[in-house]
Amino acid sequence: MYRNLNVAIDTDGIATITIDVPGRPMNVFTPELTADLDAAINALRADSAVRGLLVTSGKSSFIAGADIKDIVTAYDRHITARVAYQWSQTLSQTFRRLETIGKPVAAAINGVALGGGLELTLACHYRVLADDPKAMVGLPEVKIGLLPGAGGTARLPRLIGITAAAKLMTDGSSVSPAEALKMGLVHELAPRGEVVARARAWLLGKPDATAPWDRKGFRMPGGAGLTNGAITQAFSIGTALVTKSAGRNYPAPGEILSALYEGTTVPFDLALKVESKHFARLLTGPVARNLMRTLFVNKGELDKLSRRPPDEPKLELHRLCVLGAGMMGAGIAHVAALAGVEVVLIDATDAQAARGKAHAEKQLARDVEKGRRTAESAAQVLARITATSDYAAVAGCQLAVEAVFEDRAVKAEVTRRALEVLPKDAIFASNTSTLPITGLAGASPRPAQFIGIHFFSPVERMPLVEIILGKKTRPATLARALDFVGMLKKTPIVVNDSRGFYTTRVFGAYCHEGQAMLAEGVDPALIENAGRLAGMPVGPLAVTDEVSLELQYRATRQAADDLGERFVPPVSMPVLTHFVEDLQRLGRKSGGGFYDYPTDGPKRLWPGLAAEYPRAPLQPTAEQVKQRLLHIQALEAARCFEEGVVMTVAEADVGSILGVGFPAWTGGTLSYIDTLGVARFVSECEKLARTVGKRFKPPRGLKARAVADNPFHPRPAPGDAA
Repeated sequence: MYRNLNVAIDTDGIATITIDVPGRPMNVFTPELTADLDAAINALRADSAVRGLLVTSGKSSFIAGADIKDIVTAYDRHITARVAYQWSQTLSQTFRRLETIGKPVAAAINGVALGGGLELTLACHYRVLADDPKAMVGLPEVKIGLLPGAGGTARLPRLIGITAAAKLMTDGSSVSPAEALKMGLVHELAPRGEVVARARAWLLGKPDATAPWDRKGFRMPGGAGLTNGAITQAFSIGTALVTKSAGRNYPAPGEILSALYEGTTVPFDLALKVESKHFARLLTGPVARNLMRTLFVNKGELDKLSRRPPDEPKLELHRLCVLGAGMMGAGIAHVAALAGVEVVLIDATDAQAARGKAHAEKQLARDVEKGRRTAESAAQVLARITATSDYAAVAGCQLAVEAVFEDRAVKAEVTRRALEVLPKDAIFASNTSTLPITGLAGASPRPAQFIGIHFFSPVERMPLVEIILGKKTRPATLARALDFVGMLKKTPIVVNDSRGFYTTRVFGAYCHEGQAMLAEGVDPALIENAGRLAGMPVGPLAVTDEVSLELQYRATRQAADDLGERFVPPVSMPVLTHFVEDLQRLGRKSGGGFYDYPTDGPKRLWPGLAAEYPRAPLQPTAEQVKQRLLHIQALEAARCFEEGVVMTVAEADVGSILGVGFPAWTGGTLSYIDTLGVARFVSECEKLARTVGKRFKPPRGLKARAVADNPFHPRPAPGDAA
């Protein structure tokens, strides 16, 4: 009778609704599921033989929320606020009909219940959750630029109080079963195999079939109302905290607080309408579209190794060699060992190699201390790493990752030594961030098996890996490299060879522009604050200090040596040269660069900057600085796309956010251009080229896109349904 669920009524009059969306590994709310659920509720309401309802799942999890692919195109299809409001109300009213069916309803939550999945359970009168660490529950909609749109902002504060509800929804965090029980999100925990029986037992006890907020005399836990001083203060503080953590680039946290503020001062059914109004405002804005499209839809496809060449045999990696036990090499060895791979960590001396292994030991000890891992498990991971200076240990490794200093001669030497021992069919990868892979492959007699695998620091935390194809890299090599990255649970992008590849070119543009403004006399505090206000993790001067001015200087000098007359120095070259050659302020590692790093306090901008680069009497606005910092990165991304360095729009966007820290609210570099409008972006760049410098001159292909009104992301067909 129903395609997305099954209804079975037993002899005791308990109707079990088992949700099982066909063709999906996890249940998600689709329009078809909503329609089936609504029809089932109406039928069971009218059936006098039914004395109670039990809602559960036919899959290993409960419900993971809405199907993002169903709603991600709403903004591009010009869905109106009225239609978005109705979309929210459709599911919201289905849950309300379940809640007011006049018969007790219990939820047997056998696994993950997120977003709409948790909202469905909140509309049930009793909730039994599987006592399983994987059975997390939460309302993570804020992470995709939305708010709970099926009653979450109305029910949650009435269940656990306004302050706790606000934190859970603005954080978007999930909670464990034990936490859910303690917070009052569920009534009972049970072994996974017993949740249905426990829920059914409650139903057989002839319980009350009314939600707390529908009972006469109900009061909000902790209080509510505009005259409640504690609640008013909580909203004031909450708004300040949300603005501090999310900035004004992300509207969802503020809309959540508004929905709570308004919705807790009105009757419940009106609160549902208030929620739908705020949901519609977010769904019809670009930020939600950008976050959903890039960080969930497109990232999800890349995580599935969508760029892997088909029909190539899968690499079952058992033994890996990492050449270079510095911070990067040690990090690679650690994450590989965590994935179950035996690792040989090589450096010039046994002592240096041992220091690299000690990095993993320290990280594992921290995991044990925080309860994330047992001591036995940590010892097993550490035992997988063999630290040595003896290249003979490389024998039998299926993959080697070179992670030594960015010096072509040094890289060539370790490549030669490792290849003398590696099996003939082994893959060799360089973890370079700047040097062209094709040139480095010249040190290998097997360039078809040579590839770039660019990790980001710190390896344990950074989710992106940039895979670089040399001119002779064969598809089988790419497939094996992607298999390796997949084992590490990281997100790969695949790019073609270029000096700096994709991410380093975009990142470099940010750093160079910050230094150019410094040389122009722009207040360094304005530069740094504008970078953060735009949504970058740190300002351009601070991040240059972190990676070191010396490294940028050496990479630039290497490019000058390699390219000769074709070399075009970056706009930051005079500043880099002055700091490295004259001032010998090399960055954080040397104790000072653009910042000072006192031992007795936080870093601070170097006071000497004012003397080296006097401030101009007329300063730009923060908006003008933000525009320069974001536009120059997006412009470099467009050049990379036009040159064929980055091959897909999705990889350009995902790579810029996960690898460079480009603001997520934009959806990534090329999405940023589309959000502004290609024509507007080109016009603004042309103006900057006239007033700031020719580096802002848009490439020919980008100008052609502007004329043709051709965005990087294809426009979906217009529609009237989200």
